[in-house]
Amino acid sequence: MIRNITIPDEVLMSKIYLIRGHKVMIDRDLAELYGVETKYLKRAVKRNIQRFPKDFMFELGLKEFNDWRCQIGTSNQDKMGLRYAPYAFTEHGVLMLSSVLNSDKAIKLNIQIMRIFMKMKELVLTNKDWIIKIQEIEKQVTSHDEKIRMIFEYLKKFHIEKPKPKRPIGYKIDKEENS
Repeated sequence: MIRNITIPDEVLMSKIYLIRGHKVMIDRDLAELYGVETKYLKRAVKRNIQRFPKDFMFELGLKEFNDWRCQIGTSNQDKMGLRYAPYAFTEHGVLMLSSVLNSDKAIKLNIQIMRIFMKMKELVLTNKDWIIKIQEIEKQVTSHDEKIRMIFEYLKKFHIEKPKPKRPIGYKIDKEENS
C-alpha cells in the first residue's frame, strides 16, 4: 500500500536546478526525499547504469560541482558529505529512479515530482506570449530612449545663450545722496 507523502510542492521545486540547460535534481536531494542514504541511491544507479543514458543522468564536472556547492551554501559538515561530484538527474532520470529503487515511497514521490515538472513546463508555455510581449516593449523603450536622446542633442545645437541682463536705463542714484 502506498502511503500519502506530504512534501510541499515548493520544497520539491526548490530542489530543481538548472544545470547545462536542463532542469535537474541532485542525487543527495533525491536520496533525502526517498529516505535513503546517497551512497545507496548511487549504488542502485550504478547497478542499473544501462537505464541512465547521458540525457537521463550525468555527473557534475568540477566547475559545476563547485558552483553548485557555493549556490547551496554548504557548511563544513555538508562539505564532508560532498567529497564526490553528485549525479544530476533530468526529468526522465528521476522517473527511471522509481523503477530502480522500486519502493512505494519512490513511486509516490516520483509521481509528485513528475507533476511538478509538468507544471513548470505549462508555466513556461502559458507565459511564453507574455515573455515575448515584454521583450517587444523593452525594444520599443530602448528605441524611444534613443529617439529622445537624439531630440535633446538636436536641441542643444540650437541652444541660444540667455542674453546678459541689460543695464537699467535712467539716472543712477547713489544711496548716500538719498540719505
